[in-house]
Amino acid sequence: MTGSEQDIWMEPATGGNPEMRVIPGQGASASKEAEKETEETKRLKGNFGFFGPAAFIYAVFYTFCMYRNGSGVTFPFFVAGSLLFLCLSLAKLETTLKKGSVFYMAAMVLLGISTFCTDDGRIIFFNKLGIFLLMMSLLLKQYFDTSKWGLGKFLQSIFHLAFASFGEMARPFQDAAGYRRMRNGKIDKRVWAVGLGLLVGVPLVFVVLMLLASADVLFRQMTDGLLVGINFGSIINVVFRIVFMFLASYCLTSYLCRKRIREEVKDKRTGEPVLAITVTSMLTVLYMVFSAVQIEGLFLGRMQLPEGYTYASYAREGFFQLLAVSLLNLVIVLVCLYYFKDSKVLKTILTIMSFCTFVLIASSAMRMVMYIKSYYLTFLRVLVLWALALLAVLFAGVLINIFKAGFPLFRYSVAVVTVLYLALSFVHPDYIIARVNVANIAVTEGGEKSAAAYHDYWYLSGLCADAAPVLVPYMKEQGYAMDAWTAEETPREYSREINGGRVGIDREDTFGYTWMERMQKRTENFGVRTFNLSRYRMLRLLDKAGG
Repeated sequence: MTGSEQDIWMEPATGGNPEMRVIPGQGASASKEAEKETEETKRLKGNFGFFGPAAFIYAVFYTFCMYRNGSGVTFPFFVAGSLLFLCLSLAKLETTLKKGSVFYMAAMVLLGISTFCTDDGRIIFFNKLGIFLLMMSLLLKQYFDTSKWGLGKFLQSIFHLAFASFGEMARPFQDAAGYRRMRNGKIDKRVWAVGLGLLVGVPLVFVVLMLLASADVLFRQMTDGLLVGINFGSIINVVFRIVFMFLASYCLTSYLCRKRIREEVKDKRTGEPVLAITVTSMLTVLYMVFSAVQIEGLFLGRMQLPEGYTYASYAREGFFQLLAVSLLNLVIVLVCLYYFKDSKVLKTILTIMSFCTFVLIASSAMRMVMYIKSYYLTFLRVLVLWALALLAVLFAGVLINIFKAGFPLFRYSVAVVTVLYLALSFVHPDYIIARVNVANIAVTEGGEKSAAAYHDYWYLSGLCADAAPVLVPYMKEQGYAMDAWTAEETPREYSREINGGRVGIDREDTFGYTWMERMQKRTENFGVRTFNLSRYRMLRLLDKAGG
């Protein structure tokens, strides 16, 4: 602010021109606001001719890929398109990809491919959650120095970024107005031409489409699905998706450019280690005693089971509790490392606690395996085994971090979780479950089915299309009416007509009809855009079995 401006601001209310006092103040405020702008924000505004149309095209692309299509062939293309949009935006902001970003991008693409290859709704949900977290972490990594950030800082920053971006809702309109002023109110004639063309062309296409559909029966049959899908609700849905993604992508970029998230991380290791030593030493003694019991009983097999217990029933009572304690130990060790002063005694205790946790993890895994031998597989049991394997690998990193403070534990954890989850995602748990469980349906003793044979047909009927390579051949072998799949009635109704009586889902010779009916509903909207590899393979198997 200049000296003359200060003099005007200091004038009493009775003197001077009020307008003269306000205008300099406004100019000073605008000047200060301009000074606060980062170089990235200036480049964003100066390149609105790119960012505005690019965000709109990205929003339209998102709507095309994802409208009523959460796991089709377009999903990996949407992920790849999102990464392309990010790379082009960074190029316009004169920012290069940082070291390690390729790992995040490759993992996101693989998760997108996994989503297209599976029909498992749980895996699809976790895939999308993983893509979101990886994308937000990648954005933070690109715009900020995150080399010293930990898990807590990343989660806090992701939450901050997701909600603070809403404050930029007016930014695209302000930048558009500023860009127009910068070009002296002139807008490229080609932009007007494209906008006018869309305004006239889209309604005209639909009018001609309806006329052609009424003129030829073959063409009408081809376009029936398209015309049926066009209604007021679907139009509102499409418009909302485009507007939402346009604002979300532009506002997110705008907020990142403003660099409002603090990069520095304070050293919080100020706690008195005696407190941590007292608590962890008591727990460690308890864990050592428990570990000795596990080694003596489960691992060496010298334990005498309580009366009335089998190994399966004994195991059932323990694995979830031991998993919970193992997770608690992970939290305790991390809290001690990040909030208490350095201490050799504390490090020794934490090391012993970590080794005891490995015993707890092994005990929980062994109990789960024994339980599976008696009661076979479910998704939850597969997930528990995966979580135990993940926990063991994470604790290996924690052990290194106890003695090497500079170890990049967060980056190590991200890599471990990503790689192990990708393995779980691509292995298709429902296929593994069907393969193991169906193989044990025929367990016999003396020519008759064993009491230990698998018989939970209700669970089998709820498996997704990933299980088709196992279930379809098994159903055909059992004498199912496979032409029920192509009948006008639902498979269960068709089966009643052929076999008579009630078709349930708890019998070996009927659960498959319930499964086929579920698969029919899963493929009602199956087409080029919604093509899914797992569902396609299931359809091929059923058509082949029915033929």
